[in-house]
Amino acid sequence: MSNEPESPPPVVLQVLPALGTGGVERGTVEMTEAIAQSGGVALVASAGGPQEPSIRRAGGRHISLPLDTKNPWSIWRNAGRLAVVIRAERVVIVHARSRAPAWSAWLACRRTGAHFMTTHHGTYSEAFPLKRRYNRVMALGERVIAASRFIADLIQQRHGTDPGRIRVIPRGVDTTIFDPDAVSPDRIARLAKVWRLPDGMPTVLLPGRLRAWKGQSVLLDAVARMTNRNVCCVLVGGGDRRITRRLIRQAERLGIADRLRMAGNTDDMPAALMLADVVIHASTEPEAFGRVVIEAQAMARLVIASDLGGPVETVDDGETGWRVPPGDADALAKSIDHVLALPEEERQAVGAQARSSVLRRYTKRAMQEATLDVYEELLAGQT
Repeated sequence: MSNEPESPPPVVLQVLPALGTGGVERGTVEMTEAIAQSGGVALVASAGGPQEPSIRRAGGRHISLPLDTKNPWSIWRNAGRLAVVIRAERVVIVHARSRAPAWSAWLACRRTGAHFMTTHHGTYSEAFPLKRRYNRVMALGERVIAASRFIADLIQQRHGTDPGRIRVIPRGVDTTIFDPDAVSPDRIARLAKVWRLPDGMPTVLLPGRLRAWKGQSVLLDAVARMTNRNVCCVLVGGGDRRITRRLIRQAERLGIADRLRMAGNTDDMPAALMLADVVIHASTEPEAFGRVVIEAQAMARLVIASDLGGPVETVDDGETGWRVPPGDADALAKSIDHVLALPEEERQAVGAQARSSVLRRYTKRAMQEATLDVYEELLAGQT
């Protein structure tokens, strides 16, 4: 037996503004689990939120810091706070997931010598002067994880980042949860009752926060233009009440209000997806990835997605789903009509192929392992 002392487990600190319920937060929890299971120490710094218990359950520890601010002076002060944490906890890697905390983390890593890396989660608007400079921090990591090839290309185009520092790691689905065989009939029936879904009427479902660019309005226009008038449209997701009222008024104007269900948020997305004959992604602006698409595919649902951003890579047109031009209600209407008219065996074949694609390329475990490999690269000093 060697008398040499064992190396301490690596300490990885993930930083983000707060622990809400979005995709960034979910990815943070998933990597906390992976770090802990691999023998590392998983720390998360944020202003806190409803996902704090999930961090603990995943084997990590949360450190409360006011990272949910874009104020320059606060960003500078947070850099000092993070430097204290890095030294006290012997952090070797800081993994930043959002811009303001990333600036604080970048400064802290320069002071302490810890490795700095990022995950570039979004397209990040550049509508205001100096916005590109603010966004640039997400491209400054020793390694920059891009959620899709689309985002990797965007990073290189906007910031001139060395492609050798970029790693394309798609988001992943927990295929034990998003599994059609794991959803009981009771769960489906309970949700159908809550949503007051008409018996025997095909259901078209769009999951996503109520925002103008998410395309709920486009879907309503499409439903009104469909040849098949016997379709129920369900919008799943919360958001601005003004947008809710606007969508209801639009449905009334189009004569489809009796077939619209504003479902709000749900805590059982697998069951919600099982109620859908067709799942719609109708975003009019490019998304970095579009997790809802692969969640629907994992449930063997038929997906129609906007032909831009991440879904271009996850939806093989005509094989694992269909793509339509963004914002084109006529094209979307025709595509929904086409999909609903397919023979049952063809619908099942596409659904099965979609789930198979997710199992091959887009699982949570694949994402976790690929990110752990990036940590290993940094710890090994690879350039």
